[in-house]
Amino acid sequence: MRLRNQSEVSEFILLGLSDQPEQQSLLFFLFLLIYLITGVGNLLIIVVIRTNSCFHTPMYFFLSNLSLVDICFTTTTIPKMLVNHISGNKAISYAGCLTQVFFFIWFAGIDSVLLTVMAYDRYVAICAPLHYSMIMTPKVCTLLVIVSWFWAYINALIHTVLVTRLSFCGQNEIPHFFCDLSPLLKLACSDTFIDDLMVNTVGALTIIIPFIGILISYTRIFVTVLRIPSTVGKWKALSTCGSHLTVVCLFYGTVIGVYFSPISNHTAQQDTVAAVMYTVVTPMLNPFIYSLRNKDMKGALKMLLTRKPVLSL
Repeated sequence: MRLRNQSEVSEFILLGLSDQPEQQSLLFFLFLLIYLITGVGNLLIIVVIRTNSCFHTPMYFFLSNLSLVDICFTTTTIPKMLVNHISGNKAISYAGCLTQVFFFIWFAGIDSVLLTVMAYDRYVAICAPLHYSMIMTPKVCTLLVIVSWFWAYINALIHTVLVTRLSFCGQNEIPHFFCDLSPLLKLACSDTFIDDLMVNTVGALTIIIPFIGILISYTRIFVTVLRIPSTVGKWKALSTCGSHLTVVCLFYGTVIGVYFSPISNHTAQQDTVAAVMYTVVTPMLNPFIYSLRNKDMKGALKMLLTRKPVLSL
């Protein structure tokens, strides 16, 4: 079975973020630094949660999965961009491009569903604390994570298989730093109606519906928090929820702007900037927003980093 169906393009050219030579080195070191911060930050969170029994709760279980997905999410796009910069070769093979599209959509979908699950977890913990242990059981939490991975996988598989049906007859330059679905569809010389339809239906179930669910959860949380008699406790809770919601809006707002708004309303450059926000900036911010603002997590991280290794003879 041929991978490319009626396609004359064997590779694509990733134009990157800028065509200005003086900006290339700056962008390279900036993205390398962001990638290292994202990887190390999320890895530390996973290690702390897995090795400390105090964090074996639903909230931290979901957080450790989010950290793992964020590492995979950034690894899908940034390393290839850095390699292209070092080698001076901006090409990516047809198969490599489809592989990047699949894993990008897969991990982005998991991220979306997990953020929704985490918002629901906080809603139950704050708005129905007496029923929390009965609702968020270990079995339910595991099932929610499995569903997020499986649903996102099906979503990614549908879009990737549909792309293999398209023909690319000449133009192969992608004005992006990775193979994103939206600019790839614009290069196709065959009809993309079914692909666009799936983006607006199946894709909406993975992005827009979860976003609405998160907004509803946090609205209920805010209403409940405002009833707290303690002013200090009220503002602490609002600050924490507000920071969570800010990152959520940054992630979903840019994704929705790229995929679910009319093409005439945005340019390729605007899409690229938006993609940087939800593929690079958001995964880097998640460890700081969801963990490092937490006093217990900061204490556990400090103990982990200052712990002296035990040498056995």
